[in-house]
Amino acid sequence: MLNQQNQKVSWKKEGLAGLIGYFTTVYIVAVNSQILESAGLPLESGMIATILASALGCLIMAIYANAPMVLIPGMGVNALFAYSIVEGSGLSFQEGLAVVLVASLIFLTTAFTKLGDWLKHAIPSSLKHAITVGLGLFLTLIGLEKGGLVVKGEHSLITLGNPSSAIVITSILTLFIGIFLFTKNVPGNFLITMIAGTIIAHFTGVLGERGDALTLSEQSWVFLPDFSSVTQFGFWMAVFPLAIVLIFENMGLIHGQLDMLDQQSKFKRSYQASAFSALTTGFLGTSPTVSSAESAAVIASGGKSGKAALTMAVLFLGTLFFIPWISLVPSTAIAPILIIVGALMVQNIKEIPLDQLSETMPAFLIIVMIPFTYSIADGMAFGFIAYPIVKFAIGKQRELSTPVVLIAMVFLIEFIMRTLGH
Repeated sequence: MLNQQNQKVSWKKEGLAGLIGYFTTVYIVAVNSQILESAGLPLESGMIATILASALGCLIMAIYANAPMVLIPGMGVNALFAYSIVEGSGLSFQEGLAVVLVASLIFLTTAFTKLGDWLKHAIPSSLKHAITVGLGLFLTLIGLEKGGLVVKGEHSLITLGNPSSAIVITSILTLFIGIFLFTKNVPGNFLITMIAGTIIAHFTGVLGERGDALTLSEQSWVFLPDFSSVTQFGFWMAVFPLAIVLIFENMGLIHGQLDMLDQQSKFKRSYQASAFSALTTGFLGTSPTVSSAESAAVIASGGKSGKAALTMAVLFLGTLFFIPWISLVPSTAIAPILIIVGALMVQNIKEIPLDQLSETMPAFLIIVMIPFTYSIADGMAFGFIAYPIVKFAIGKQRELSTPVVLIAMVFLIEFIMRTLGH
C-alpha cells in the first residue's frame, strides 16, 4: 500500500516536471520548422518532423536511459543544417538528411566506444567553447534578420532596418517582452514570448495565415536520405562539423544536467540515447536532436527519472493537433527567441582563457568567422587550422593532439580543393 502511494506521488511529481519541460521547449516546433523552411522543407512538414523527432527522442531517453532529459532539435545545430549544410554546401534537403544520418552514426560510434572519451580530452576546450559562442552569434544574426532589425545595406553588408516599419516595431516589442520574461525566470518564457509576439503581430498586421488541418500523409513525415553525393569530398566536409558539434554539445549538456541530478552513473546510457535519437532524425526530416538546455527546468521541477521524459513524449505527440494554429506564428515572434538563445550561448566565452593568446586567437577566429562567413563549417575551419600554426609559432607543439592536427589538415585540404575549383 505504501509503495503504491509512493508510486502515485512519484508519477504526480514526475508528470508535473514533464509538463513544465514541455511548456519550456514546445516553442521549438515553430522555431525549428521556420529554420527548416529555409532549407526547402514545407512549413507543415517541418512542424510534423520537429514534433515526431522530439516525441521519439524523449521516449528513447525515458525507456533506454530512465533520465528526465528532453531531446529536441538543437538550436545552433538546426542553423548548421539549414544554412551551412544545405544552403552553403549546395546539397538538396534529402542529401542534407544523408549528412545527418552519417554524422549521427559517427556520434553513435563515440557513444559505444572509447572514441568519445579520447576526443573529449583531445580537442582543446577553448575551441569547443568557441564553437558554442560562434553558434550563438550566428543565431543572433539570423534572429536579427528574421525580425527585420538588420537588412542588406546600400553601402555596407548590413545596416539597421527601418525603425518605423511594422515588422521591426513588432520584433522589438516582442524582444523586450522576451527579455523581461527570461530575466524574471518565468516558467515557459519562450512559449509566452511566442504567443505574445503573435498577438502583437495581429494588431500590427504582420500575422501569418492559419494552416490547413493536419494531413499525416506519408510524404509529409517519412523521408529517405539521398546518398548520391556520398563519394564527393564536399559531402564529408558537411558531415565533419556536424559530427563534432553533436558529440561535444551532448557531452557538455548531459554531463551538466546529470550533475544537477547527482546521477553521473546515467551518463553513458543518456549519451547513447541522445545518439540513437539523433540517428532517427535523418528519416524524420529534421536536423538532429540534442539534450536541450531546458532539461535543467525539468530537473529543477523535481524530475528524476524517465517518467518525466515519457510525459513530454506524450505531450509532444498531442501537439500534432495544434499545427494549424502554430502556422500562424510569424517570424517576428520567432526572431526574439533566436536572439535570446544566442545571448545564452555567447556566455561560454568566459570559459575561454583569454589571457593565453595561443588559445584566444584560434577561438576568436571561430567566433567571428562563423557569423561573418554565414557558415559554421568555414568558421570552425579557420580556428582549427590556426590552432596548430599558433602552437608551432610559440614552440608549444607538444600541446597538440593528433585529432586536432588531423582535423586541421582535413579543413586545409578542403580549402585548397575549393580554391582549385573542386
